[in-house]
This record gives sequence, structure tokens and C-alpha cells, in this order.
Amino acid sequence: MDAFSSFFSSANLQWVLAGSLLLGFASGVIGSFVLLKRQSLISDAMAHAALPGVCIIYILFQVKSVPFLLAGAAVTSLIATQSIQTIVNKSRIKTDAAIGIIISVFFGLGIVLLTYIQQNSSGNQAGLDSFIFGQAASLVRSDVQLIAIGALVLIILTALFFKEFKISIFDPEFAKGIGLPVTFFNGVLLFLVVAVVVIGIQMVGVVLIAALLITPPISARYWTDRLGWMTILAGIFGAIAGVSGAVLSTAFNNLPTGPVIVLSASLIFFISLFLGSKKGLIIKGVKHA
Repeated sequence: MDAFSSFFSSANLQWVLAGSLLLGFASGVIGSFVLLKRQSLISDAMAHAALPGVCIIYILFQVKSVPFLLAGAAVTSLIATQSIQTIVNKSRIKTDAAIGIIISVFFGLGIVLLTYIQQNSSGNQAGLDSFIFGQAASLVRSDVQLIAIGALVLIILTALFFKEFKISIFDPEFAKGIGLPVTFFNGVLLFLVVAVVVIGIQMVGVVLIAALLITPPISARYWTDRLGWMTILAGIFGAIAGVSGAVLSTAFNNLPTGPVIVLSASLIFFISLFLGSKKGLIIKGVKHA
């Protein structure tokens, strides 16, 4: 009991828990709109494209300042997104194939750059590889504060534009008819996705941050058909996955945070798949019995 109390009394762990809770909630809420727009794979491309941005900033400036590194991640994520749109619009390649190409190119470039840094730097690059799978235990208080504040801002922005997102996703023609700038709000949603990817890669990693955007909303769909409840449930599921992953990866220092968070989110998904009150397999089986 004393060990349990001392574990959770750590000030840094408390910040990590708060950051992972807010990040998980923000990811679930924003991911709900991404899922309904059928752009989940684009968020995966954004996440993988963040790694070369982190590496390029380190190579250019030789600093591990988190704001600088995340700025580089944001730039390459946006370049990747624009590249997908250009490939689809200017060629006969379909969206899924374009996403596959961009993920491969950008993530491959990121791994090459990371290997170069590790082979040609002194010990100053330590910790950069945590951007691949995430590591809550390696985060300092200022890092977690940045994650927590960023996630809170994203949650507030999503709440403010909830009605506009809803209308532009479900009926874009009606939205245009009433004078709603659909293109602008699509851009705002894209910004929110990039932002949650960028602030979350330290904790979850570039490989798996997209799973935190996708899995909680899918789980929530098994419990409700209403968008409002879906976003709230997705946020709660994301928060539970984030907190449980952060606790386990901090308690066992060799465990990377991202995979543990994704496993937690996957467990919630399988529970929802079978027990969801709207579309769960067991519930549907009982209704048709």
C-alpha cells in the first residue's frame, strides 16, 4: 500500500496522468469527426510523416527543444497531407494507394535520418528514438505541460466548432447553402488532427498515435448512433486508454507507452464489439434470437 501511494504521489507522474488523460480525450473526440469523414488513414500518414520533421530539426539545430522538434513534425505532417492530395488530384492513383506511398516514403526517410543521427552524434541525441513508440517515463514536467495544455485547447476548439463540423460532415451541400464555409472548417479539422498528432507523438509515438485517433471512436459507435454521445464516449475511451497506458509504462520502465495505450484501447474495442448496446455482437444476437 505504501509503495502504491508513493508511486502515485510523484509530481511528475501526476502530470503524466493529466497529460495522457487530456491527450486521450482530445484524440477520441477529434477522431470521431475524422472517422465520419473517412479520413482515418490520412491521420496515419500524418503521424508517420512527423518523424522526419523531428530528425531534420535536430540535424539542423542540434537541440532537443521540444517546441522546435514538434514544429518540424507539424511541417512534415502538413507536407505529407498536401502530397497525398496532389497525387490523387494530378494522377490516376487512388487515395488509399497515395496514402500508402506517402507513409512508406516519409517514415522510411525518418528512420534513415534517425539512424544517421545515432551514428554521427555524441550522446546528445538520447531520447529521440522515443518518438517512434513513445515513452511516458522519459517525459519531464515541461513536456507534459505542453501536451496537457495543447490537448485542452484542442478539446475547447472542437467544442466551439461542434455544430459546424457536424453540418459540414453530414450535409456539406446544405452547409454551403446556408453560407457555412465548408472548406474553412475542413481546414480547421485538418489543423486539429495535425495538432493532436504533433503533441501526442512524444507520449504515444509516431507509429501508433493514429490508433488513438481511430480506435476509441470505432468503439463508441457500438454504443450509440448520436454524434454528441459518440464524441463524449470516444473521448472517455481515449482517456482511459491513455491513463492506463501511461501508468503501466511508467511502472515498468522498459515498456514503451504507445503500444500499451493501443493495447488498452484495443481491449475497450473488443468489449464494445461484443457488449455494445447498439451494435454489439451479443446484443444483436439476442435481438435476432
